[in-house]
Amino acid sequence: MDTTTLALLGLGSRSTSFYIRQLNKLYNEKKGGYSTCPFKLLNANFNTINPLLPNTSQQLDTIINNYILEIEKLDIEHMLIPNITLHETIDRLNISTKIIHPVHVTVLKIKQTPYIKIVLFGSLHTLESSYIRSIFKANNIQIILPLKEDRLFIDEVRKKVYSETETDELIKKYHLIIEKYTTNYPVVLACTELSILKPKEKNALLLDMAQIQIKEAVKTSL
Repeated sequence: MDTTTLALLGLGSRSTSFYIRQLNKLYNEKKGGYSTCPFKLLNANFNTINPLLPNTSQQLDTIINNYILEIEKLDIEHMLIPNITLHETIDRLNISTKIIHPVHVTVLKIKQTPYIKIVLFGSLHTLESSYIRSIFKANNIQIILPLKEDRLFIDEVRKKVYSETETDELIKKYHLIIEKYTTNYPVVLACTELSILKPKEKNALLLDMAQIQIKEAVKTSL
């Protein structure tokens, strides 16, 4: 049996299920047959984490660090965390295992394109905070924000996905907004809930942080 070197920290049900499906799908595309991605899962009680998000705090540091220490007992080399916002907390911790960091791997992906400006889609907190903006700025990538009314709608999409109450009308409008903003610049999806409802049709100017992160994770398992 091959050694399993990847671990996934299970968080919210829908985002974790999305990551597992995508891990298996991408791994199967590489390996074929009935192949599924080998990884170890530690499923956290997300109710101890979600009320503390999106902000960082000492309390959240302690909770996440305890889960990380449990994962590191599983003898793994790479770790995947299916929540982009939580990586601001991850960055505050001293972790020996390699984290497959969605923001950092997305920066590398953007640098492979000719673009130095991107449009950022995410929660209102993500768009208003300095966390992702500071990392992109340090890598000479300029961030353009959607119009205020679009930012509010995008955040509403996130909430509807989280509560599993999205409608066909909401999905259609969300896809039209993506189409509008990818006319001139790449759009970066910086929220797993937004990744879940992205268009199935390929769009070279749509960069999905979660998908980029998952692809990197699959590479470690091949």
